[in-house]
Amino acid sequence: MSINDKRVIITGCAGFIGAALTKRFLEENYNVIGIDNLNDYYDKNLKIYRLNEIEKYARKNKQKWDFFKISINEMDSLSEIFLEKKPHLVVNLAAQAGVRFSINNPKSYVQSNLIGFFNILENCRIHKVDHLIYASSSSVYGSNKEYPFTEDQLVNKPLSFYAATKISNEMMAYSYSNIYKMPITGLRFFTVYGPSGRPDMAPMIFSKNIVSKKPIKIFNFGNMKRDFTYISDIVNGTFLCCLKPPNIGNLKTDNTFQVPHNLFNIGNGNPIDLLRFINLLEDSFQIKAVKHFEPIQDGDAQETYASTQKLEDWIDFKPKVSIEEGVEKFTKWYLEYYCS
Repeated sequence: MSINDKRVIITGCAGFIGAALTKRFLEENYNVIGIDNLNDYYDKNLKIYRLNEIEKYARKNKQKWDFFKISINEMDSLSEIFLEKKPHLVVNLAAQAGVRFSINNPKSYVQSNLIGFFNILENCRIHKVDHLIYASSSSVYGSNKEYPFTEDQLVNKPLSFYAATKISNEMMAYSYSNIYKMPITGLRFFTVYGPSGRPDMAPMIFSKNIVSKKPIKIFNFGNMKRDFTYISDIVNGTFLCCLKPPNIGNLKTDNTFQVPHNLFNIGNGNPIDLLRFINLLEDSFQIKAVKHFEPIQDGDAQETYASTQKLEDWIDFKPKVSIEEGVEKFTKWYLEYYCS
């Protein structure tokens, strides 16, 4: 089968990572089917902006692109799309995001992250999809203090309900992979940032307040580290994982076999102090931030730090964008989008 016959469904295609990954698949001449419910968790205008950018690229380059505005918890609608489009690959990025939002709104996480993910698994099973790739999160590591985080560490003490749903996704995916011999790959994303980023995440919140000269809240009195990972590194790693599904293991003499389910950290592998990140934003905007220091919030981890050795061994993954280069590109986009 030629690459021009390859069809991929990307859920959450209007999201930050989803939109960037959609463009990457279009650049590689895939037929892309995008699914997103365009909910109002954050500014819909940014989601529509991302979709418009995809549409312009697809039209200009005569790429095959279809968009469906549905939620993945709508089983009937989702099944119709699978039946009609017959995807070879599925990338599930649709989810209710946000650690802090989950504290007061846990029900929405059940609908999307649990029921919705089950619907994805079932459709992939029924329609015999070659490979399912799904988004997990660095939040599964909870308050783990053994750095760097490695995929073999125990993840059974989530600090938020959001993290609990992501751990559940990993367990659900493993069981489907084990029972139905489905090649499935889970990716634990680490603090993704860059142009068109999510407004509920620190880089966008900090930037908005710095530019408008309003105070920024710095939690745990600044004693925080994050493994900031630039969007293009995330997209490159995700795309390469899509092309390399785990092998279906052979039955052994003890009636066990290698389950075709992989889990990978995908991060920069170089955590930096939160205050340094803020300083880079200040330098790039040429504006000093008004800083308010506060105690750590419920659900927050003090530090995230990805070991990416397993992913490097699998697809030769190496992050390419330094924090200085990434912040410069991000702030340039921010000023063009919000201030011009």
